[in-house]
Amino acid sequence: MTAAEEAASEVLDARQDRRSAAARLGRAALAGLVLLCGITLLIGFANKDRCAGPEFDQWGRSQPDFHERKYADVCYSDIQYLWIGRDIDRHVFPYVDGGMSENGDLIGGSVEYPVLTGLLIWAGALFANTDAEFLLFSALIMAPFGLATAWLLGRLSRWRALLWALSPPLVLYAFHNWELPVVACAVAAVYVVHRGWGKRGVDRPLIDRAVVAAVLLGLGFAFKLYPAIFVLPLMFYVLTGGRDGTELPAGKRRDVAGMIRVALVAMGTAIAVNIPFAVAGWDGWLASFVFQGQRKADITANSIWFWAFRPDSDPDNEAVQSLISFASPLLVVASFVAAVAVGWVRYQREGTYPWVAVSAAMLCGFLLLHKVHSPQYTLWLVPMFVLLKIRWGWIAAYFAADFAMGVGIFLWFARIAAKEPSGMYDSFSAQLVMIGVWGRAALLVGLFIAFLSARSTFSEERTPVPSPA
Repeated sequence: MTAAEEAASEVLDARQDRRSAAARLGRAALAGLVLLCGITLLIGFANKDRCAGPEFDQWGRSQPDFHERKYADVCYSDIQYLWIGRDIDRHVFPYVDGGMSENGDLIGGSVEYPVLTGLLIWAGALFANTDAEFLLFSALIMAPFGLATAWLLGRLSRWRALLWALSPPLVLYAFHNWELPVVACAVAAVYVVHRGWGKRGVDRPLIDRAVVAAVLLGLGFAFKLYPAIFVLPLMFYVLTGGRDGTELPAGKRRDVAGMIRVALVAMGTAIAVNIPFAVAGWDGWLASFVFQGQRKADITANSIWFWAFRPDSDPDNEAVQSLISFASPLLVVASFVAAVAVGWVRYQREGTYPWVAVSAAMLCGFLLLHKVHSPQYTLWLVPMFVLLKIRWGWIAAYFAADFAMGVGIFLWFARIAAKEPSGMYDSFSAQLVMIGVWGRAALLVGLFIAFLSARSTFSEERTPVPSPA
């Protein structure tokens, strides 16, 4: 070997060593990120567990004074609360023998959530005899989804994933309801589109990656519905050939067939998951959708609709409730159309359809305009703060408004339950709620615009190969 060849070999070895060191550092950083997320989840569980026990009545409900503590101590969770009232404590398999009573109550094992969340609820309660055990087992089932989300976000956006792993909303809401699995589905869909999977990774054809993402979004629909709205932007991403249009089938300007295939796969996945439950117990399965459809914009909705029409938004005011039920979905759809259209304008200017940015804007439109805005929905939005480059002020302000809402609403409910003064001018907790509701609303309007102009915090690791003809 000549001196020149030896020098070249040493250079190659040095580069390989640097790559190996970088890979080891990356793996260590990801492990640290997941560990930090695990600590945050433990804090979140400890926060909710303050409501559990120390004693229990004959139904396994925490005592003493659970109904006062859950609000006053700001440790309420839907998981623990719903232990009683949905036949969860009786370990009834969901939907099959269920339905809705004449009073609009869910009975016979039906729950107000899609079928995969219903299965999670049933599994969490299977070996539980008290609401405390139900909370614990549910947390054990869901925690891996939260950790997986941290890992996926870390692989996509590196250190920005700390916004998920250390976020205040993760402490407040990780075990408030059953959100972690659906968030993991949504993030995993972004991951497979932009990172692929296995040894080939992003070198897999776009249509293959998009189809897997469509399956994940269909599964997300079967957990909590909202990932379904991301299918439309993904369809446009496939139609236009992905990044810079480089993954179009040979000789084509648009991949119409791929776009349709993504839609059919997403719908087919959602239908396939739901069909067994619909066949086994139509009334119980349908009741979950009817219950949500009939929900009023009342004091528990936390949306702009209740606060805009208060006190006319009384659940018995049919005129106002009908107006809200008409206007809310209409405006939500209008916001979706606007987001998709702006995304198309960006595509024409930049050459890539910004499907993640459009998805984030659509999510803002839904959160702002839907008649129900439960506190834990913030977990849906946090990954978008990781995946898209927006000003830090937006993120800090949203976390502050969300904290005001997430704490204030339960302190306010505590005052109402105790029959203490709870009006806007004699209750600090009510003022916190108002700040939270209108603060979030204003920020969602701003974020809708900010997301639509935002760049992603990730990119494909290698130049993708064109899809086959």
